[in-house]
Amino acid sequence: MRIGVAGVGRVGAMHVAHLARMSTVDELVLFDPAPGRAATAAGDIGARATADLDALLAACDGVLIATPTATHPEVVRRALAAGVPALCEKPIARSYEEMHALVRDIDAAGVEVVVGFQRRFDPAVAELHRRVRSGEVGTVYLARSTGQDAAPPDFGYLPVSGGIFHDLLIHDLDAVPWLVGEPVVEVYAAGSVLVHEAFAAEDDVDNCVVALTFAGGAHALLSGGRHNGAGYDHRLEVFGSRDSLAVGVDAHTPLRSLEPGMPAPTAPYQGFPERFRRAYENEMAVFVDVVAGRAANPSPARESLVSQRLADACDASRRSGAPVRVTEAVPA
Repeated sequence: MRIGVAGVGRVGAMHVAHLARMSTVDELVLFDPAPGRAATAAGDIGARATADLDALLAACDGVLIATPTATHPEVVRRALAAGVPALCEKPIARSYEEMHALVRDIDAAGVEVVVGFQRRFDPAVAELHRRVRSGEVGTVYLARSTGQDAAPPDFGYLPVSGGIFHDLLIHDLDAVPWLVGEPVVEVYAAGSVLVHEAFAAEDDVDNCVVALTFAGGAHALLSGGRHNGAGYDHRLEVFGSRDSLAVGVDAHTPLRSLEPGMPAPTAPYQGFPERFRRAYENEMAVFVDVVAGRAANPSPARESLVSQRLADACDASRRSGAPVRVTEAVPA
């Protein structure tokens, strides 16, 4: 199978490294809008490079899109026109309206587009999803997520990040409703600037909390922060009538227990590539299976509308200081 990669910056290069180790991938073809970048990346692993996106699409069975976010709608539409299944990094568009229009085009084209919400591909998160949806957890009372970066992002990234809810917590706003399996009807969000005033300059916050209320009465509590001196900490927990389960809790979790005899964390993760390595590897394997017709799309574009609408609601709630009712998260 021939897989194309459009965009070989930090995230794209990580995907290329995983794809290059897969026996199911016969050839990798790389493209990047930055002159010379694709050729350099291709030379490192023996792949083929092209300076033309249309040539890339003509040469591959499936394409991974990791170009700058602003280009995602255009590149996705060109993949649709070429009839090439795609995996696009999140977000597939910057605004809800732009995303909705793109989702309608994807639905009309009938070409698979997988969205790169990597937690859906994490083996432990997938198992948590199975146990919740099968009823093993019982009635879900509460879901809780923690997202703490080890170090703040480059401040030059902040103007294009979309803010903490659309950047850091967007994964939680996708994963938690996906786990619970019910629509969110109300959102409350609050935030503070505690790390650096650069966030305030962009009308953003660097620490936040979110409360979600689901249609059936369950709740979720989400927290996010741009700096955790102990290390990168991303966890999901579900509390139900029959069981309580967690993922992201292991020897690397940067949380120190003060109970007697409990060991200190061992080599805490310092970033998302290490923490979600298995998720990213599995994401590539599943994408290849989707392209080959061996697997259903586990992260369809239409479901991205849910997290985008919730992130917008978080922004509105944080600015107003009041809860925001959520309706029609996924319109036709």
